[in-house]
Amino acid sequence: MQKKSRSALLRSLAVAIGFTGATSAGIAIAADPLKVGFVYVGPIGDHGWTYQHEMGRQYLEKELGEQVETTFVENVAEGADAERVIRNMAKGGYDLIFTTSFGYMNPTLKVAKQFPKVTFEHATGYKQAKNLGTYLSRSYEGRYVGGFLAAKMTKSKKIGYIASFPIPEVIRDINAIQLALDKYNPGTEIKVVWVNSWFDPGKEADAANALIDQGVDVVFQHTDSPAPIQAAERRGVYSVGYASDMAHFGPKAVLTSIVNDWGPHYSKSAKAVIDGSWKPQDFWGGLAEETISLPISDLVPAEVKTEAEQIIASIRSGEFHPFTGPIKDQSGTVRIADGVTASNGDLASMDYYVNGISAELPK
Repeated sequence: MQKKSRSALLRSLAVAIGFTGATSAGIAIAADPLKVGFVYVGPIGDHGWTYQHEMGRQYLEKELGEQVETTFVENVAEGADAERVIRNMAKGGYDLIFTTSFGYMNPTLKVAKQFPKVTFEHATGYKQAKNLGTYLSRSYEGRYVGGFLAAKMTKSKKIGYIASFPIPEVIRDINAIQLALDKYNPGTEIKVVWVNSWFDPGKEADAANALIDQGVDVVFQHTDSPAPIQAAERRGVYSVGYASDMAHFGPKAVLTSIVNDWGPHYSKSAKAVIDGSWKPQDFWGGLAEETISLPISDLVPAEVKTEAEQIIASIRSGEFHPFTGPIKDQSGTVRIADGVTASNGDLASMDYYVNGISAELPK
Protein backbone atom coordinates (compact mmCIF):
# COMPACT_ATOMS: atom_id res chain seq x y z
CA MET A 1 0.00 0.00 0.00
CA GLN A 2 1.37 3.43 -0.92
CA LYS A 3 2.21 5.82 1.88
CA LYS A 4 -0.50 8.32 0.93
CA SER A 5 -3.32 5.78 0.80
CA ARG A 6 -2.17 4.30 4.11
CA SER A 7 -2.09 7.79 5.61
CA ALA A 8 -5.56 8.61 4.33
CA LEU A 9 -6.90 5.30 5.65
CA LEU A 10 -5.45 5.89 9.09
CA ARG A 11 -6.86 9.42 9.23
CA SER A 12 -10.31 8.19 8.24
CA LEU A 13 -10.12 5.42 10.82
CA ALA A 14 -9.06 7.90 13.49
CA VAL A 15 -12.06 10.10 12.74
CA ALA A 16 -14.41 7.11 12.74
CA ILE A 17 -13.36 5.62 16.08
CA GLY A 18 -12.30 8.79 17.87
CA PHE A 19 -8.73 7.66 18.50
CA THR A 20 -5.42 8.15 16.75
CA GLY A 21 -5.55 4.52 15.61
CA ALA A 22 -4.28 1.17 16.86
CA THR A 23 -2.77 -2.01 15.59
CA SER A 24 -4.30 -5.43 16.22
CA ALA A 25 -1.65 -5.89 18.92
CA GLY A 26 -3.03 -2.91 20.79
CA ILE A 27 -0.08 -0.63 20.08
CA ALA A 28 -1.23 2.98 19.39
CA ILE A 29 -0.44 4.39 15.96
CA ALA A 30 -0.76 8.09 15.25
CA ALA A 31 -2.20 8.81 11.82
CA ASP A 32 0.24 10.59 9.56
CA PRO A 33 -0.41 14.34 9.51
CA LEU A 34 -2.06 15.81 6.44
CA LYS A 35 0.72 17.38 4.37
CA VAL A 36 -0.44 20.78 3.10
CA GLY A 37 1.52 22.92 0.65
CA PHE A 38 1.08 26.58 -0.32
CA VAL A 39 2.41 28.25 -3.47
CA TYR A 40 2.80 32.03 -3.22
CA VAL A 41 3.28 34.54 -6.03
CA GLY A 42 5.07 37.10 -3.86
CA PRO A 43 7.18 37.22 -0.72
CA ILE A 44 5.49 36.51 2.60
CA GLY A 45 6.69 39.93 3.73
CA ASP A 46 4.82 41.84 1.05
CA HIS A 47 2.34 43.09 3.71
CA GLY A 48 -0.47 42.40 1.24
CA TRP A 49 -1.86 39.42 -0.70
CA THR A 50 0.81 36.83 0.03
CA TYR A 51 1.20 38.00 3.61
CA GLN A 52 -2.49 37.34 4.25
CA HIS A 53 -2.30 33.85 2.73
CA GLU A 54 0.68 33.18 4.98
CA MET A 55 -1.40 34.33 7.96
CA GLY A 56 -4.01 31.82 6.77
CA ARG A 57 -1.42 29.03 6.70
CA GLN A 58 -0.35 29.87 10.24
CA TYR A 59 -4.00 29.92 11.33
CA LEU A 60 -4.40 26.44 9.85
CA GLU A 61 -1.41 25.14 11.81
CA LYS A 62 -2.72 26.68 15.03
CA GLU A 63 -6.24 25.30 14.53
CA LEU A 64 -5.33 21.73 13.54
CA GLY A 65 -2.01 21.32 15.32
CA GLU A 66 -0.45 17.89 14.86
CA GLN A 67 -3.13 16.88 12.37
CA VAL A 68 -1.32 18.89 9.69
CA GLU A 69 2.19 19.50 8.45
CA THR A 70 2.52 22.57 6.22
CA THR A 71 5.07 24.23 4.01
CA PHE A 72 5.17 27.04 1.45
CA VAL A 73 7.19 28.26 -1.51
CA GLU A 74 7.22 32.02 -2.06
CA ASN A 75 8.07 34.23 -5.06
CA VAL A 76 6.88 31.66 -7.60
CA ALA A 77 6.46 33.18 -11.06
CA GLU A 78 3.24 32.40 -12.92
CA GLY A 79 3.71 29.94 -15.78
CA ALA A 80 6.30 27.20 -16.19
CA ASP A 81 7.96 27.88 -12.84
CA ALA A 82 4.63 27.50 -11.07
CA GLU A 83 3.97 24.18 -12.78
CA ARG A 84 7.36 22.88 -11.65
CA VAL A 85 6.81 23.91 -8.03
CA ILE A 86 3.27 22.49 -7.91
CA ARG A 87 4.38 19.20 -9.46
CA ASN A 88 7.28 18.88 -7.04
CA MET A 89 4.88 19.29 -4.13
CA ALA A 90 2.57 16.62 -5.54
CA LYS A 91 5.52 14.27 -6.11
CA GLY A 92 6.75 15.03 -2.60
CA GLY A 93 3.74 13.41 -0.98
CA TYR A 94 1.63 16.48 -0.24
CA ASP A 95 -2.03 15.65 0.25
CA LEU A 96 -3.52 19.14 -0.19
CA ILE A 97 -2.00 21.96 -2.24
CA PHE A 98 -3.23 25.57 -2.33
CA THR A 99 -2.09 27.69 -5.28
CA THR A 100 -2.73 31.33 -4.57
CA SER A 101 -2.57 33.40 -7.77
CA PHE A 102 -4.70 33.66 -10.91
CA GLY A 103 -1.80 32.78 -13.22
CA TYR A 104 -1.43 29.43 -11.48
CA MET A 105 -4.77 28.24 -12.84
CA ASN A 106 -3.67 26.24 -15.88
CA PRO A 107 -0.52 24.82 -14.21
CA THR A 108 -2.65 23.68 -11.26
CA LEU A 109 -5.20 22.04 -13.53
CA LYS A 110 -2.46 20.25 -15.48
CA VAL A 111 -0.76 18.88 -12.38
CA ALA A 112 -4.11 17.95 -10.79
CA LYS A 113 -4.88 15.71 -13.76
CA GLN A 114 -1.50 14.01 -13.35
CA PHE A 115 -1.97 13.42 -9.60
CA PRO A 116 -5.62 12.42 -9.10
CA LYS A 117 -5.04 11.30 -5.49
CA VAL A 118 -3.83 14.76 -4.44
CA THR A 119 -6.35 17.49 -3.56
CA PHE A 120 -5.81 20.95 -5.05
CA GLU A 121 -7.44 24.33 -4.49
CA HIS A 122 -6.74 27.34 -6.66
CA ALA A 123 -7.37 30.95 -5.60
CA THR A 124 -9.25 33.35 -7.92
CA GLY A 125 -9.58 30.99 -10.89
CA TYR A 126 -12.56 29.25 -12.46
CA LYS A 127 -11.33 25.85 -13.70
CA GLN A 128 -12.21 22.80 -11.63
CA ALA A 129 -11.73 19.03 -11.70
CA LYS A 130 -12.63 16.08 -9.48
CA ASN A 131 -9.64 16.87 -7.27
CA LEU A 132 -9.45 20.63 -7.91
CA GLY A 133 -11.61 23.29 -6.29
CA THR A 134 -11.50 27.09 -6.50
CA TYR A 135 -11.83 29.87 -3.94
CA LEU A 136 -11.71 33.65 -3.86
CA SER A 137 -12.91 36.66 -1.92
CA ARG A 138 -15.75 38.92 -3.00
CA SER A 139 -13.34 41.84 -2.94
CA TYR A 140 -15.75 43.83 -5.09
CA GLU A 141 -17.96 44.17 -2.00
CA GLY A 142 -15.12 45.95 -0.23
CA ARG A 143 -14.30 47.99 -3.33
CA TYR A 144 -17.88 49.26 -3.47
CA VAL A 145 -17.67 50.43 0.13
CA GLY A 146 -14.26 51.95 -0.60
CA GLY A 147 -15.81 53.68 -3.61
CA PHE A 148 -18.47 55.14 -1.34
CA LEU A 149 -15.80 56.48 1.02
CA ALA A 150 -13.82 57.90 -1.90
CA ALA A 151 -16.96 59.58 -3.25
CA LYS A 152 -17.51 61.26 0.11
CA MET A 153 -13.88 62.23 0.76
CA THR A 154 -12.64 63.40 -2.66
CA LYS A 155 -12.35 67.09 -3.41
CA SER A 156 -10.91 66.78 -6.91
CA LYS A 157 -13.49 64.20 -8.06
CA LYS A 158 -10.56 62.17 -9.42
CA ILE A 159 -9.90 58.67 -8.04
CA GLY A 160 -6.83 56.59 -8.92
CA TYR A 161 -6.48 52.82 -9.29
CA ILE A 162 -3.17 50.98 -9.58
CA ALA A 163 -4.04 47.77 -11.43
CA SER A 164 -2.00 44.59 -11.83
CA PHE A 165 -3.38 42.58 -14.79
CA PRO A 166 -6.65 42.89 -16.78
CA ILE A 167 -8.28 39.75 -15.37
CA PRO A 168 -11.95 39.56 -14.29
CA GLU A 169 -11.17 40.00 -10.60
CA VAL A 170 -9.37 43.29 -11.19
CA ILE A 171 -11.88 44.57 -13.75
CA ARG A 172 -14.93 43.91 -11.57
CA ASP A 173 -13.25 45.64 -8.61
CA ILE A 174 -12.65 48.76 -10.72
CA ASN A 175 -16.25 48.59 -11.90
CA ALA A 176 -17.54 48.28 -8.33
CA ILE A 177 -15.77 51.51 -7.39
CA GLN A 178 -17.23 53.32 -10.41
CA LEU A 179 -20.74 52.14 -9.54
CA ALA A 180 -20.36 53.63 -6.05
CA LEU A 181 -18.91 56.86 -7.42
CA ASP A 182 -21.83 57.23 -9.83
CA LYS A 183 -24.34 56.80 -7.00
CA TYR A 184 -22.73 58.91 -4.30
CA ASN A 185 -20.80 61.59 -6.21
CA PRO A 186 -21.85 61.65 -9.89
CA GLY A 187 -19.21 62.94 -12.27
CA THR A 188 -16.31 61.58 -10.25
CA GLU A 189 -13.88 59.77 -12.56
CA ILE A 190 -11.54 56.88 -11.97
CA LYS A 191 -8.10 56.86 -13.58
CA VAL A 192 -6.33 53.52 -14.01
CA VAL A 193 -2.62 52.75 -14.34
CA TRP A 194 -1.65 49.17 -15.24
CA VAL A 195 1.70 48.03 -13.82
CA ASN A 196 1.56 44.42 -15.11
CA SER A 197 2.87 43.06 -11.84
CA TRP A 198 1.45 41.82 -8.56
CA PHE A 199 4.39 42.98 -6.49
CA ASP A 200 6.82 45.67 -7.59
CA PRO A 201 7.13 48.44 -5.00
CA GLY A 202 9.04 50.72 -7.39
CA LYS A 203 6.42 50.50 -10.15
CA GLU A 204 3.60 50.80 -7.63
CA ALA A 205 5.06 53.97 -6.11
CA ASP A 206 5.67 55.48 -9.55
CA ALA A 207 2.09 54.72 -10.56
CA ALA A 208 0.74 56.32 -7.39
CA ASN A 209 2.79 59.46 -7.95
CA ALA A 210 1.74 59.64 -11.61
CA LEU A 211 -1.92 59.46 -10.58
CA ILE A 212 -1.49 62.09 -7.87
CA ASP A 213 0.23 64.34 -10.42
CA GLN A 214 -2.99 64.09 -12.46
CA GLY A 215 -5.06 65.43 -9.58
CA VAL A 216 -6.14 62.16 -7.98
CA ASP A 217 -6.79 62.56 -4.26
CA VAL A 218 -7.81 58.98 -3.36
CA VAL A 219 -5.57 56.08 -4.45
CA PHE A 220 -6.73 52.45 -4.68
CA GLN A 221 -4.46 49.52 -5.51
CA HIS A 222 -4.77 45.96 -6.78
CA THR A 223 -1.12 45.25 -6.08
CA ASP A 224 0.54 43.78 -3.04
CA SER A 225 3.06 46.19 -1.51
CA PRO A 226 2.36 49.18 0.74
CA ALA A 227 4.28 51.49 -1.64
CA PRO A 228 1.11 53.23 -2.95
CA ILE A 229 -0.03 53.85 0.63
CA GLN A 230 3.33 55.36 1.52
CA ALA A 231 3.27 57.55 -1.59
CA ALA A 232 -0.21 58.79 -0.73
CA GLU A 233 0.93 59.56 2.83
CA ARG A 234 3.90 61.57 1.55
CA ARG A 235 1.78 63.47 -0.97
CA GLY A 236 -1.05 64.29 1.42
CA VAL A 237 -3.87 62.36 -0.30
CA TYR A 238 -6.10 59.52 0.79
CA SER A 239 -5.71 55.84 -0.02
CA VAL A 240 -7.45 52.48 0.36
CA GLY A 241 -5.38 49.44 1.28
CA TYR A 242 -5.75 45.98 -0.19
CA ALA A 243 -5.48 42.40 1.14
CA SER A 244 -4.22 43.36 4.60
CA ASP A 245 -4.85 46.29 6.94
CA MET A 246 -2.33 48.83 5.66
CA ALA A 247 -3.29 51.69 7.99
CA HIS A 248 0.05 51.63 9.83
CA PHE A 249 1.85 52.44 6.56
CA GLY A 250 -0.19 55.61 6.08
CA PRO A 251 -2.06 56.65 9.24
CA LYS A 252 -2.90 60.03 7.71
CA ALA A 253 -3.89 58.53 4.35
CA VAL A 254 -5.70 55.20 4.71
CA LEU A 255 -9.50 55.48 4.80
CA THR A 256 -9.96 51.71 4.97
CA SER A 257 -8.44 48.47 3.71
CA ILE A 258 -10.13 45.48 2.08
CA VAL A 259 -8.71 42.81 4.41
CA ASN A 260 -8.70 39.13 3.42
CA ASP A 261 -8.98 36.39 6.07
CA TRP A 262 -8.15 33.02 4.49
CA GLY A 263 -7.54 31.02 7.67
CA PRO A 264 -11.07 29.67 8.25
CA HIS A 265 -11.32 28.45 4.65
CA TYR A 266 -7.95 26.73 4.83
CA SER A 267 -8.91 25.05 8.08
CA LYS A 268 -12.30 23.93 6.74
CA SER A 269 -10.77 22.46 3.57
CA ALA A 270 -8.06 20.60 5.46
CA LYS A 271 -10.61 19.14 7.88
CA ALA A 272 -12.70 17.97 4.92
CA VAL A 273 -9.72 16.20 3.35
CA ILE A 274 -8.89 14.56 6.69
CA ASP A 275 -12.40 13.21 7.23
CA GLY A 276 -12.94 12.29 3.59
CA SER A 277 -15.77 14.74 2.92
CA TRP A 278 -13.90 17.13 0.60
CA LYS A 279 -15.55 17.84 -2.75
CA PRO A 280 -14.59 20.39 -5.42
CA GLN A 281 -16.45 23.65 -5.03
CA ASP A 282 -16.25 27.27 -6.16
CA PHE A 283 -16.08 29.12 -2.84
CA TRP A 284 -16.77 32.86 -2.87
CA GLY A 285 -16.18 34.42 0.54
CA GLY A 286 -17.30 37.96 1.23
CA LEU A 287 -18.55 40.15 4.04
CA ALA A 288 -21.21 37.62 5.04
CA GLU A 289 -18.63 34.84 5.42
CA GLU A 290 -16.16 37.26 7.08
CA THR A 291 -13.59 36.39 4.42
CA ILE A 292 -13.23 40.14 3.98
CA SER A 293 -13.52 42.99 6.44
CA LEU A 294 -13.14 46.77 6.26
CA PRO A 295 -11.65 48.56 9.27
CA ILE A 296 -12.68 52.21 8.74
CA SER A 297 -10.30 54.93 9.88
CA ASP A 298 -11.18 57.84 12.12
CA LEU A 299 -10.07 60.02 9.20
CA VAL A 300 -13.61 59.40 7.96
CA PRO A 301 -16.24 61.72 9.52
CA ALA A 302 -18.59 59.94 11.93
CA GLU A 303 -21.68 60.37 9.78
CA VAL A 304 -19.90 59.00 6.70
CA LYS A 305 -18.53 56.08 8.71
CA THR A 306 -22.04 55.30 9.95
CA GLU A 307 -23.38 55.27 6.39
CA ALA A 308 -20.51 53.03 5.26
CA GLU A 309 -21.32 50.59 8.05
CA GLN A 310 -24.95 50.57 6.93
CA ILE A 311 -23.84 49.67 3.39
CA ILE A 312 -21.64 46.90 4.79
CA ALA A 313 -24.58 45.55 6.80
CA SER A 314 -26.87 45.59 3.75
CA ILE A 315 -24.33 43.68 1.67
CA ARG A 316 -23.69 41.20 4.48
CA SER A 317 -27.41 40.51 4.90
CA GLY A 318 -27.98 40.08 1.17
CA GLU A 319 -30.32 43.08 1.01
CA PHE A 320 -27.95 44.84 -1.41
CA HIS A 321 -25.61 43.54 -4.12
CA PRO A 322 -23.28 46.03 -5.83
CA PHE A 323 -23.83 44.43 -9.24
CA THR A 324 -27.59 44.74 -9.49
CA GLY A 325 -28.90 46.05 -12.80
CA PRO A 326 -29.41 47.99 -14.81
CA ILE A 327 -25.67 48.08 -15.51
CA LYS A 328 -24.32 49.19 -18.87
CA ASP A 329 -20.86 48.90 -20.35
CA GLN A 330 -18.90 51.78 -21.87
CA SER A 331 -20.77 51.49 -25.18
CA GLY A 332 -24.13 51.80 -23.45
CA THR A 333 -25.02 48.13 -23.94
CA VAL A 334 -26.97 46.66 -21.03
CA ARG A 335 -24.88 43.90 -19.49
CA ILE A 336 -26.99 43.28 -16.37
CA ALA A 337 -30.72 43.87 -16.79
CA ASP A 338 -32.81 46.07 -14.53
CA GLY A 339 -33.47 44.35 -11.22
CA VAL A 340 -31.20 41.40 -12.02
CA THR A 341 -28.27 40.53 -9.77
CA ALA A 342 -25.09 39.35 -11.46
CA SER A 343 -24.40 35.64 -11.03
CA ASN A 344 -21.02 34.31 -9.95
CA GLY A 345 -20.55 33.30 -13.59
CA ASP A 346 -21.20 36.87 -14.74
CA LEU A 347 -18.71 38.18 -12.22
CA ALA A 348 -16.08 35.52 -12.96
CA SER A 349 -16.10 36.36 -16.68
CA MET A 350 -16.35 40.17 -16.45
CA ASP A 351 -14.27 41.59 -19.28
CA TYR A 352 -15.71 45.08 -19.75
CA TYR A 353 -15.71 48.46 -18.04
CA VAL A 354 -19.02 49.83 -16.84
CA ASN A 355 -20.46 53.03 -18.22
CA GLY A 356 -18.77 56.04 -16.64
CA ILE A 357 -15.20 54.83 -16.98
CA SER A 358 -13.43 56.66 -19.78
CA ALA A 359 -10.19 54.67 -19.70
CA GLU A 360 -9.54 51.98 -22.29
CA LEU A 361 -9.35 48.37 -21.14
CA PRO A 362 -6.08 46.68 -22.20
CA LYS A 363 -6.51 43.84 -24.67
